[in-house]
Amino acid sequence: MTRRRAPWKTMAGLALTAVMLFPLYWMVNVSLTRSGNMRKDPPDWFPLDPTFTGYRAVLEDQLPHLRTSFLIGLGTVALTLAIAAPAGYALAKLRPRGSGPVGLVLLIAQMIPGIIMAMGFYAIFLNLDILNQWWGLIIADSTLAVPFGVLILTAFMSGIPDELMAAARIDGAGAWRTFRSIVLPVSRNAVVTVSLFAFLWAWSDFIFASTLNGQGDTQPITIGIYRYIGNNNQEWNSIMATAVVASVPAAVLLVLAQRYVAAGVTAGAVKD
Repeated sequence: MTRRRAPWKTMAGLALTAVMLFPLYWMVNVSLTRSGNMRKDPPDWFPLDPTFTGYRAVLEDQLPHLRTSFLIGLGTVALTLAIAAPAGYALAKLRPRGSGPVGLVLLIAQMIPGIIMAMGFYAIFLNLDILNQWWGLIIADSTLAVPFGVLILTAFMSGIPDELMAAARIDGAGAWRTFRSIVLPVSRNAVVTVSLFAFLWAWSDFIFASTLNGQGDTQPITIGIYRYIGNNNQEWNSIMATAVVASVPAAVLLVLAQRYVAAGVTAGAVKD
């Protein structure tokens, strides 16, 4: 017999959800509020007389930044998967010498604060003369995503039956063919999970962007919002409209990929 959830637990969950989502709602509300109504006391809890001037300003001023962020995000996903997927396969199935310490190093790498890594990258990029290049951020952002990706893919690929690998070897498939034709398609959930997190890290990055591309000609949306606030600190509807537009791609990706993310993150945690 299924036990019913206590009503107070449902109400408490709804209340906590409302509290957590209220800043997002207020961001949308302010983005639709006219500048003359911004200082009303009490404020309008609903945009009764909405305006879309802030969103027009976003399309005029922030569209190049959005395009740059998309390029950086997609480039980070591609570079992360190109490194993490073969590495995860090697650690899970080929088991080379030193694979145990490698896992520990990957965990430690995720504990290093981003600002420390940004200072290191600044010195390296300065010596290589690649500062203020948008594609340099792909390299920097991938350093955050690759350790996470290797750990997730290793855990998932460890759960793939060895009998499947043996059958591929009997059919004449080498290690690379087995990885490309069998392991990678089976690991779809983990690949989607790693891709999503890599894109979101690149999309929301500010530390690397401000340190390594603070004076570049093509800058991501995080720098665009930062400079927009500095130049228009009274145009709050435009500022909030920029934040709403910048949040939409991440929200859409999370909604579309949530099923794959749940399966990918929990893969390898419980084994038969």
